[in-house]
Amino acid sequence: MIGYVTLGTNDLEKATAFYDALFAEIGIGRLMQGDNFVAWGASASAPALSVITPFDGEPASAGNGTMVALVMSSKEQVEQLHRKAIELGATNEGDAGPRGDTFYAGYFRDPDGNKLNAFVMTPTS
Repeated sequence: MIGYVTLGTNDLEKATAFYDALFAEIGIGRLMQGDNFVAWGASASAPALSVITPFDGEPASAGNGTMVALVMSSKEQVEQLHRKAIELGATNEGDAGPRGDTFYAGYFRDPDGNKLNAFVMTPTS
């Protein structure tokens, strides 16, 4: 259902460096780029994430209550991506760990303040 998510940035170079390094951690590379945006994803037919300088020329700002959730394949990959985000200067919004019986996630904000999480759904025991 989701094709892609776009996050606003006021510093495309800094945001691009952050996401290049973050997504390299899980084997994801750039799908496309232009003068004011860069997009990453596993393939053109899978959901993608992009950063962009706002078209209207106004400053980008993180949406209150807005969050992008990145699906991972294991708890270990959740921990790996969360740890890498913090290494890259992200703000920790919640350590990787269980949230209920079947949901495992770690939360962070990128350098522009956008909130993301890495998560995996686990089977019930």
